[in-house]
Amino acid sequence: MIGGRLSLSRSGKSLGRAGGDKMAALAGRLRGFLWLLGLGLCGAAAALVAVVFVRAYGTARPSRPAPVLRKARLEPAFTPQERQELKEALQGSIRIQTVSFSEDDQNITALAAFEPYIRKAFPAVFSATFIKHEVIGGYSHLFTIQGSNSQLQPYMLLAHIDVVPASPEGWDVSDPFSAEERDGFIYGRGTLDNKNSVMGILHALEFLLKRNYRPQRSFYIGLGHDEEIGGKKGAMKIVAELESRGVQLAFLLDEGSFIYDGIVTGIEKPVALIAITEKGAITAYFSVTSAPGHSSAPPKRTSIGILSEAMSKLEQNPMPNMFGHGPELIMFEELAPDFRFPLNVIMSNLWLFAPLVGRFLEKQPTTNALVRTTTAITMFHGGIKSNVIPPSANATVNFRIHSAQTVDQVLELVEKTVDDKRVKIELGSAFDPLPVSPWDDQTFAIQVFRQSIQDVFPDIGSIAPGICVGNTDSRHYTSLTNAIYRFNPVIFGTKDLPRFHGLNERISINGYEKQVKFLFQLIQNSDLYQPTEPHMNLHEL
Repeated sequence: MIGGRLSLSRSGKSLGRAGGDKMAALAGRLRGFLWLLGLGLCGAAAALVAVVFVRAYGTARPSRPAPVLRKARLEPAFTPQERQELKEALQGSIRIQTVSFSEDDQNITALAAFEPYIRKAFPAVFSATFIKHEVIGGYSHLFTIQGSNSQLQPYMLLAHIDVVPASPEGWDVSDPFSAEERDGFIYGRGTLDNKNSVMGILHALEFLLKRNYRPQRSFYIGLGHDEEIGGKKGAMKIVAELESRGVQLAFLLDEGSFIYDGIVTGIEKPVALIAITEKGAITAYFSVTSAPGHSSAPPKRTSIGILSEAMSKLEQNPMPNMFGHGPELIMFEELAPDFRFPLNVIMSNLWLFAPLVGRFLEKQPTTNALVRTTTAITMFHGGIKSNVIPPSANATVNFRIHSAQTVDQVLELVEKTVDDKRVKIELGSAFDPLPVSPWDDQTFAIQVFRQSIQDVFPDIGSIAPGICVGNTDSRHYTSLTNAIYRFNPVIFGTKDLPRFHGLNERISINGYEKQVKFLFQLIQNSDLYQPTEPHMNLHEL
């Protein structure tokens, strides 16, 4: 019953009469809500109300332990000259058109020009005696920063130099590679994906070096040159090189998620989501062949018609909703206290409301990607002439695999859905979802991230685990660490979503400065004392 004798709490301790009265008052607020859900309030339902409310309100959010620094940190107070330097260096990098069109088509001239550019932009980085720079795979860059304490396990920061193509049609500026400044923003391809991180990492290190900072913990910087086309010649070769040296990392940080403002429905403050995994992917090829002939005597079904029906089946029968079976559950549970009523109650009780939440999330493309393996028909070809029966038709479909499924399971569902022997299915590239990285307050990387975010973004409401629905170079690094995280410390609003790989990609100048400050603090915060195994081979470099 609900009343003064209520003795339930989320921690299992008695709430007492005062706590019971509070629960009773809160339960009164939920009666109408439960009535809408058709639960009623008699007998077992009353007990259910008690459990639901205790989970939502019975215990305050636990305070996060603040890491203890070994020494005083340098404050990221940049001079006006440094702020101008930040802006101009990023703009210059955007103007170098390092475009990746395909595995066999990259702007090699621009990629080659990027090395002398960063050498000039970051003289302290390239002249420091404890920093080793190597070019890997022709155009990727590996920096080894030798820390003063060899007993501390190193970490790694990733970014990529290459960008996707951009046509000037539809942009608010004359050229998507102009790096034009307008209304406090820098416009250009790569401002969000991902030259902001390339330049931000190097500039944070440059500013620390100019302040005579020597890191205690060693770390690596990896700048891939072909992330947008799979990372085979860049990231994979960097990994092979580090593997040959016996390197194991404390953690790795790459792109893949943002600080979301106004995007998570029901939460007012910005939310920093750090992706702890990323979805798997399949590229599959579908084809139908048939005898050609004259269009005046067509068969009942042409190859185009047969393949079109197969594609329609895939679109009309999406993969199952897997909400509650993957790390998205952890994300919403962490965010639960920040949701408005009644969403806070729902998110605190996903053991009960997961089906309801899953159905809600699948209604929008951005959140639908969190709850299932997505299906995207991306290419379709068929026919040779207007009066000839098409001898063949071909389609390409891209699947992004939910963490609770595998490549084999998705392919099995595809075959059952198509259910047509005339449709040939061939597997192109494919890989399973990435392992889920650790997330708790005792994990060293999480301590570093929390402290760095709080240092630079004090108004953030929550810091929670997220999911990267795309793919990054970090997926190639699983042999070096089980602690892989994806986070770009830039505030991302609803109007920014279409800009990613789309028109008018941009970053605010203030936002970029904060990104550099975050990285400036992260390097220092990573020098927190953390007893780890010594890095056996780093001292030999």
